[in-house]
Amino acid sequence: MDDMTSVRDYLTGLQDRICAVIEGADGDARFIEDAWTREAGEGPLLGGGGRTRILRDGAVFEQAGIGFSDVSGNRLPPSATAARPELNGAAWRAMGVSLVFHPRNPYLPTTHANVRHFRAEREGETVAWWFGGGFDLTPFYPFDEDVLHWHQVAREVCEPYGGRERYEAHKKWCDEYFYLKHRGETRGVGGLFFDDMTGDFDNEFGYMRAVGDGFLDAYLPIIERRKDTPYGERERQFQLYRRGRYVEFNLVFDRGTHFGLQSGGRTESILMSLPPLVRWEYGFKPGEGSAEAGLAAYLRPRDWLAELG
Repeated sequence: MDDMTSVRDYLTGLQDRICAVIEGADGDARFIEDAWTREAGEGPLLGGGGRTRILRDGAVFEQAGIGFSDVSGNRLPPSATAARPELNGAAWRAMGVSLVFHPRNPYLPTTHANVRHFRAEREGETVAWWFGGGFDLTPFYPFDEDVLHWHQVAREVCEPYGGRERYEAHKKWCDEYFYLKHRGETRGVGGLFFDDMTGDFDNEFGYMRAVGDGFLDAYLPIIERRKDTPYGERERQFQLYRRGRYVEFNLVFDRGTHFGLQSGGRTESILMSLPPLVRWEYGFKPGEGSAEAGLAAYLRPRDWLAELG
């Protein structure tokens, strides 16, 4: 079995496993699959396909989307080659699994995870390959217990692949990447983020799998703790308002969104991360001392393990 087949088999299996577990956790709705293909054309995208799966209007999740894609092209958009001139004119193939879950209960955080592999070739020779991915958590009403657990799992994922040093580096990368510059705040409480991981293929493939497998270990206990927490219209409206920050980041800053759209990717699958309902409010300021005001203390880089452990 070649390397790309091994990666593809892992990714499709990961999508299947996460769907089965999340359906069980929701207990009501099921994922609907939209299998798609892209034919070779004149643009940068040569072809490929994927499986976009969406769960809607569940008991726990208002919307949960998880997609697998395997696409290739004959050239990369300028945004992808600006810092990597060796990729100019190279054919490429990218595959990955990406998910975003938007829970119904405001006390249960939104979450995102992604694992991916990229390879570029010229005249039959590989000129670049790498792995990327991570997972992050976006609470509206944070609980220290949840944040600590999330980062403990992230540290455990990194342990066989560089231990505390890798955890600290990829946590920092996550804090810096998921940062809304125009708001001066992080998107949530972070987690792990990595890209362009190359060197030893087996080691980095193993790390990507550890991150993919670790996601459910990190998120499932939080689902069980928060899914039945009582809430009212105030909490719901604050959740919808804060979802606006999620939209801002994904449309303004997210590299995956930009790459997908610029490379001729499938728009519906690329934008599945957006929440089903959201609102904006001009000049909103939470009441002093309120639970809503307390969120601000969590929207900056912090050493969660040292502070909460």
